[in-house]
Order: sequence, then structure tokens, then C-alpha cells
Amino acid sequence: MPRYYIGTAGWSYKDWEGIVYPVKRDSHFHPLTYLARFINIVEVNSTFYRPPAVHLSLSWVKKLTPYPDFLLSVKLHQVFTHERKNFTRIDVDNFKLGIEPLVAAQRLAALLIQFPWSYANTAAHTNYLVELFKLFSGYPLALEVRHSSWDDLNFHQLLREHDVGFCNIDQPVIGQSLKPSAVVTTPKFSYVRLHGRNYRDWFRQAAGRDERYNYLYTKDELGDWIKRIKDLGKDSDRVYVISNNHYRGQALANALQIKNMVSGEKLEIPAGLLKQYPILEEIVNKIREGQLDLFERAGPADKNKE
Repeated sequence: MPRYYIGTAGWSYKDWEGIVYPVKRDSHFHPLTYLARFINIVEVNSTFYRPPAVHLSLSWVKKLTPYPDFLLSVKLHQVFTHERKNFTRIDVDNFKLGIEPLVAAQRLAALLIQFPWSYANTAAHTNYLVELFKLFSGYPLALEVRHSSWDDLNFHQLLREHDVGFCNIDQPVIGQSLKPSAVVTTPKFSYVRLHGRNYRDWFRQAAGRDERYNYLYTKDELGDWIKRIKDLGKDSDRVYVISNNHYRGQALANALQIKNMVSGEKLEIPAGLLKQYPILEEIVNKIREGQLDLFERAGPADKNKE
């Protein structure tokens, strides 16, 4: 049976105060350990902007001691994916050193290598990817590309040869944007990132980060992904699902919905989040009724389709 890890991209957002995180907190409060009460994976995005520091990785490991199954996925620094120049072997070694405590404690889910939409499938770009895979070989690597030109069977095979996981993404499908998929390129794990579908602001230059990722998935939209997530679990030992529609805690709301639908587990929901997103009441009500799935019970006709 595959293991499902469902969580959010990041945890440090000012607009989560009073929604995800309680207003009143004691001196020992830390957002990471608070989230670990509700989900079992978080993607560390701060390492995209500044190299990871050993002391921070050590502190995360220590804080997660009460949660032995909790994992962290770490995003590779932008110098390797967006700038793609002027980095040295020292930069590579320093990044590896910074995440070593996570590796040693078996807390590292994957090293996420995320490229911008403009990074299209060309011979030069493919060669660069291979060199990057070699630089970070030995780590569980997940690659996110956003341009539709990468939807290519030969490219998927290349990832299999290097034991790199293909990141299946949900994003506004505009022009040559990569569409949703359920591709497995390593049996060790599958990776999913849900960015939201804010068509108005996704490519708008004046839009800020919060505007681009301001989106709450509907039940029907999540239902499409539930099927893909379960399909991924047929061919991989683990499935990592990360919601990146972070604005005002929407990522956690959708992550809990997905977790409920995939696992059928009884869930805790932060009080502020439940107040902000009444759709989560459906989970609470169905748990009370003894039905743990978020969606309606399938009728006989629906069961035959499964």
C-alpha cells in the first residue's frame, strides 16, 4: 500500500495569523510543529531564496521529534534553476551541507527542482537538467517544469534513467502551460503540486505572489485530482501532495480536504480555518455521521465505474 503525504508549501505567511494559527499563543509556539498536528509534510520554500542553514535544519528536526512520520521537502535554491549561472561547486556543497540534518534524520522527502514556465524543452535545457541531476545525485530528486513542451514520453524516460520524480502540477492552463497529469518516473515516490487556477493573475506582471496564488479549489476540482493521486499510488511507494495556493490559509483548507478524501482519516481542523472556510464543515459533519469521505456516498452506478 502506498503512503500518502499531504501538506502545504511553506508555513511562514503573515495572512495565516488568526486563520491557520491561533491569535493567542504561548511562548513555545512554532508554526511548523503546529501544522504537524494536522498534516504530515511541508515543503520548505525559504531555501529557494537563501541557502539552507545547518542550524535551522537541526532546529526543524528537533521540533518535529513528537511527529516521527512527518517529512520535509526542500526547494532547491534559485541560483540553480532560475539564474543558472555564476554558481560554483562550493554553492552545491553548501546546499548539501545545509540539508544534511534532514537527510541524517530521514526527514527529507525530496529535493524539489522547480523551473519557471519559460524553461521550455530544448536540447540545451535538457543537457543542463542532466548536469543538475548529476550534481545532486544521491538525493531523492523531484523536477517541476511548467511548459507543455516537457509533456514528452522520451523526457519521462530520461527522468526514469536518472531516478528523478516528475512533478505533476495543477496551474492555470494558458497557451503552452503544462496540463494536469499522473506521471510516475520513479517507484520511490510521486509528486504533486497544486498552484491554484487564478487565470486572471497567474501571468499578470503587476500581480504579487499572494494574488497569483489566491485560489480555493472546489470539490469537483479536487475530485479530479483525487483520482490522479490514487493512480500515482499504484506505481509508487509514496505520494507527496503539496498545495501551494497559500493565500489566507487556502492551501491548508484544500490539503485537509484531500487528506480526508484519500485516507478517510478522522481529521482535526484549526478553529480559525473552519470559520474562514465553511466548506470544511462537510468533513466535520460526515465524521459525525460515521462517513469519513468528503464527497457524497457513491451510488451503485458510480461504484461500477471505479
